[in-house]
Amino acid sequence: MSDVINLRRERKRRKSVEDAKEAETNRRLYGRTKGQKMADMLEKRRSEALLDGKKIFSVEGDGS
Repeated sequence: MSDVINLRRERKRRKSVEDAKEAETNRRLYGRTKGQKMADMLEKRRSEALLDGKKIFSVEGDGS
């Protein structure tokens, strides 16, 4: 014969496990320090500035 389980406790346990999984996912996605965010932002700005400096502009229809 199988053991008798309390359904309320089992639901709470399952919810707790699901919440823990979701929390781990959120920590991986959003859990970065302010310094890490700042470093990424500065690196992005630097690379954009580097690319903007290498653009070739053509002047069309300047009238002269």
